[in-house]
Amino acid sequence: MEKRSNKYYLTLSLKEYANGETKPAKELGIEFGNHDEIFDIIEKIKAKKLFDNESEAIQFALGLKLFGEIKLKHRKNPLFDELNEVFPVFMKKLKSL
Repeated sequence: MEKRSNKYYLTLSLKEYANGETKPAKELGIEFGNHDEIFDIIEKIKAKKLFDNESEAIQFALGLKLFGEIKLKHRKNPLFDELNEVFPVFMKKLKSL
């Protein structure tokens, strides 16, 4: 039986290139699942005030949750061998702050 997960839809839009150009516009939308309620995680990370601003906290929380879920699903993939040892330590440290 497969574990149930929360379902999300994420839209990423390129608003402006580094050179100031705004075209061609690019947008990507993806559906994905995650065992955590990501909005709650974002609020917890923001409340910890680990970063200079809320935008960085949101970026961190989203990146961590997206990456972490894939790592968890593919934990036996040799790509993650080294991370499987340190990621739980990192997560415990983050949760303790």
